[in-house]
Amino acid sequence: MSVNFWKFGIAAALVLLPASLVSAQEAPDADQTAALCHGGASICVSAKIPAVKATTQAVQSWMSPDVGAAWAAGYKGKGVTITIVDDFSSSSRFSGNFGIGTQYQRHGEWTREEASMIAPAAAIRSKDFSTSSAVPLARGRNVLNLSYGMYTTAGYSVNQIWWAPEESSIISYATKGSAIVSKAAGNDAVAVGGVTGGQQDYLDLALIGKPTAIFVGALSTNGTASSKAQLAWYSNYAGSDPAVQSHFLVVGVEGDKTGLYGTSFAAPIISGYAAIIGSKFTKATPVQITNDLLNTARTDTLINYDPSIYGKGEASLSRALAPVSIR
Repeated sequence: MSVNFWKFGIAAALVLLPASLVSAQEAPDADQTAALCHGGASICVSAKIPAVKATTQAVQSWMSPDVGAAWAAGYKGKGVTITIVDDFSSSSRFSGNFGIGTQYQRHGEWTREEASMIAPAAAIRSKDFSTSSAVPLARGRNVLNLSYGMYTTAGYSVNQIWWAPEESSIISYATKGSAIVSKAAGNDAVAVGGVTGGQQDYLDLALIGKPTAIFVGALSTNGTASSKAQLAWYSNYAGSDPAVQSHFLVVGVEGDKTGLYGTSFAAPIISGYAAIIGSKFTKATPVQITNDLLNTARTDTLINYDPSIYGKGEASLSRALAPVSIR
């Protein structure tokens, strides 16, 4: 059965902010971004972008201190390719600042920049999500960043959805363990895969239980044992399904520093972490890297830890890098 579905960037939760802030950021609403998947004449962008400028390789205040420690140890993502599947062709842009000056960019340009700042030695590729072609993998280890959802009327089973080659390839990679898939959990304050406005994110549902899929929620700040963090008010949470809980991580999205809010900006952090881990454990498989991230997450940095809210907990890059080897 073929079902019409919407594709849109989970756009920094800006669509959920008060109207005054939305106006200030000029963020697209759901209808504007939904239009990205309709009509023809879309251009697929699948090109390697230039190396990150040196100025972006400084540790920024919105990052976990673990990032700087990883860089100091020589792990910056070398040998791993991160492909950002996102909006690179629409006219929708909004402003923010990752610590290198205010910029006015498309959603995909923001998520790409964030991942590249976390893992500055990783190869970065861009795939426009308004096209339906399959996502190609690079040689070696691959990470796919999905800061968007695929929505339609709630109540269908996943096997009733006709997937375009793009999402079909992503689901296949997560199923076979060919690539790590970092998926933004969503900004509707519901459980992953839950119903919101009568619709569900079927890409979430299709990735549940897949070995290398990670759902990423947002904390309002980076947590520490002495200053615990809590789930951001907009973030989707793990819910009661053990299969989601076991593949759900949270990271700090400090929008008060960047002007960028939402699980859209949580997923690229995990994408960057996965690349950094791959640059240390150069023979590790995507499944091993995924499990390393999940199994080393912290719960002592979270307020009232509950697996139905935080899943495995807050991703800890330092703990994930600590072993001599991973299995």
